[in-house]
Amino acid sequence: MAMRLTIVTVGKMKDAAQRALFDHYADGIAVKEVEEKRKISGAALKRSEAELIRKAIPKGALIVAMDRRGRSLSSEELAERLQRWKTDGRNVAFVIGGAEGLDDALRDSADFVLSFGPNTWPHMLARIMLAEQLYRAQSILAGHPYHRKG
Repeated sequence: MAMRLTIVTVGKMKDAAQRALFDHYADGIAVKEVEEKRKISGAALKRSEAELIRKAIPKGALIVAMDRRGRSLSSEELAERLQRWKTDGRNVAFVIGGAEGLDDALRDSADFVLSFGPNTWPHMLARIMLAEQLYRAQSILAGHPYHRKG
């Protein structure tokens, strides 16, 4: 059985150029966009977004929270981790918070917290970066030449 990858993210990607780049790398990855419609902010917004994210995560999926306080992995390490989860028969949901970030409780309950380093990235750019890294990891596992060591 093939592992299913899902990206659950806050906000709708409206910019056509961003969407095209994301779609290029996200082929075969399910994407669920959630959005809080009420005018709330701060901790209340993060809690509400976390609830929307939780509802969108496929049942039984291993949860990987994207957060700058998480663990940075090389592309090869991410590929190895994906292979391990696939071998374990796990589907994986990567979650990306909104502009305020992820709710602490959601991040703390995740099975793994992944970081793209200590910098803060716009959440739409983080979404594109995640899709590219998942594409790269799958290319590594398939022995495809997309990923070359520099």
